[in-house]
Amino acid sequence: MVIPNLVGAGLIVLGGGLGLGQIGGKAMESIARQPEAAGKIQTAMIIIGALLEGLAFGALILGS
Repeated sequence: MVIPNLVGAGLIVLGGGLGLGQIGGKAMESIARQPEAAGKIQTAMIIIGALLEGLAFGALILGS
């Protein structure tokens, strides 16, 4: 069945994009509140973003 695979792939991509957007937005809010902690926040944001992106790619490969 092609259609359920496409719907699943679309949901995976949508979820990954929303997650990365939330991470970026909350990180920018945190940096605006505490500029002295920008380095630590950016490092955590990059690590979490990479893990989320890897999870989305893995789910996309397994789902198709």
